[in-house]
Amino acid sequence: MLDTAGRHAARQEVSAWRPRVPGVAEVFHARFTEHAYPMHVHEVWTLLIVDDGAVRYDLDRHERGTPHDTVSLLPPRVPHNGSPATARGFRKRVLYLDGTLLDDSLIGPAVDGPDLRDPLLRRRVARLHATLAHRGDEFEAAARLAFIGERLRAHLRPRSAAGPPHARAGLGHDLRDLLDARWRDGLSLAEAARLLHAHPTHLVRSFTAAFGIAPHQYLMARRVDRARRLLLDGRPPAQVATATGFYDQSHLNRHFKRFTGVTPGRFARGSAAGPR
Repeated sequence: MLDTAGRHAARQEVSAWRPRVPGVAEVFHARFTEHAYPMHVHEVWTLLIVDDGAVRYDLDRHERGTPHDTVSLLPPRVPHNGSPATARGFRKRVLYLDGTLLDDSLIGPAVDGPDLRDPLLRRRVARLHATLAHRGDEFEAAARLAFIGERLRAHLRPRSAAGPPHARAGLGHDLRDLLDARWRDGLSLAEAARLLHAHPTHLVRSFTAAFGIAPHQYLMARRVDRARRLLLDGRPPAQVATATGFYDQSHLNRHFKRFTGVTPGRFARGSAAGPR
């Protein structure tokens, strides 16, 4: 039987980490049934989704809530609190975002309307959390974050938000050339945008329109294709992971199986059992 301390510990689960993705100061996942946050502030933006239960909070002296289908955006340096809105508590996922994604001019609109009912935005935030759970997928995470930032700005500046720019002829091919040249060492989305003089979301859209695949998927496909060749040469999976730009063997395993249907080890064993 759990004692009081054990029962309390069982009611809360917390994990937090700092990914290597520009713009994300912290990822925070938690489940609470009883904990109530006192009034406090953050120096960064708080992007929150609730997967189970609900949270009630006060922001700028107004009571707010986060039902299951909303995305909540709390601005920096504005006091707020938080507590469970139901007896079963809540489970939440939070991204703390620095000012590179959202500038201070958006603080006022966020105070006025922090809870956004936008199913597409919520799906994008959830997918970004899933991507951030894996080291080595920073390029994909940066692309997902860029589109989230664009949609948040459209919510906060609906009158001035312009539609996406038209794709510059050849921009997608320019990015493909860059990825082909840097397939092993890789590059960040921010660096690619700087080298090609394009906004990150415009760059991703142009590439996808040109080739029907997102740039991070293209890069991983190039790496997996090279990994196949090295495995057929008899190189061990751990060595292949390093040689093809993956973070580690687990990173290689996940993407290799996604593209081929089998793990690198099974692929290698199958090649060894092939015709001689």
